[in-house]
Amino acid sequence: MLLLNKPVGITSNAALQKAKWLLNARKAGHTGTLDPFADGLLPLCFGEATKFSAYLLEADKHYRAVMQLGVTTTTGDPEGEILDTREVHVSHDDILAVLPRFKGEIEQIPPMHSALKHQGRPLYEYARAGIEIDRPPRKVTIRSLELVACDPPRVVLDVQCTAGTYIRTLAQDIGAALGCGAHLTALTRTAAGGFSLEQAHTLADLEALEANQRQSWLQPADCLVAHLPLLQLDETDTTALCQGRSINYSGPHAGLMRMYTSTNRFLGLAHADAGQLVPQRLIATQQA
Repeated sequence: MLLLNKPVGITSNAALQKAKWLLNARKAGHTGTLDPFADGLLPLCFGEATKFSAYLLEADKHYRAVMQLGVTTTTGDPEGEILDTREVHVSHDDILAVLPRFKGEIEQIPPMHSALKHQGRPLYEYARAGIEIDRPPRKVTIRSLELVACDPPRVVLDVQCTAGTYIRTLAQDIGAALGCGAHLTALTRTAAGGFSLEQAHTLADLEALEANQRQSWLQPADCLVAHLPLLQLDETDTTALCQGRSINYSGPHAGLMRMYTSTNRFLGLAHADAGQLVPQRLIATQQA
């Protein structure tokens, strides 16, 4: 797994493909899209690590968001066309007063300019064709929403939220609550799961390395599931698990667990239930 600091101006997939080429990887995936106008932490998975990418995809995310009050756009960000411009008569206290409405569990209507699918096609394709699709609201959780800087019409927020939260929509909704409208002008993902932007590398830095040095920036696949309980197996149980067979288990944990050999080689994940460990996601070609 590579912690990438995605630059502004390219898609997450373009960043993934460049990193994949630089690392000479055959299989790759990312763990949560960043829009082209956004930058920051984009964890990329390669090879067997892609089997565990969902655990980071579903993790909480942290963002630094810059809003411009008084201007709304078709996309909720600087890439869209301006819909409306209003005068801004909003104070620091006004903003502090509305933020609590958006903390905790809230409902969001996903933006039309998003990759969510409708009848097999992403919503942004309908949006580009001028077609509006009815989108039911979705529940997300804003765990933290802090005002970092306030110099209207520019407002800077720090956001910690569950996966699936649209920060563009959050900015639009806050602008609507203030009565002047708003859109995002910049967005940086500062953390995802247990990883932070300070740990990330840029594509330029990766490209500057010799090909045989780039692998040293990769983190092992099991770092994606480090939050799960760990269990070491003896040779007999390792063989059984790698062959896809359940094994007996009498430990204190239930649910998903990380499996390792007696020599600390990561095997994958198994689910503990009713005295059994059932293999779930295993590293390919592991031997006892």
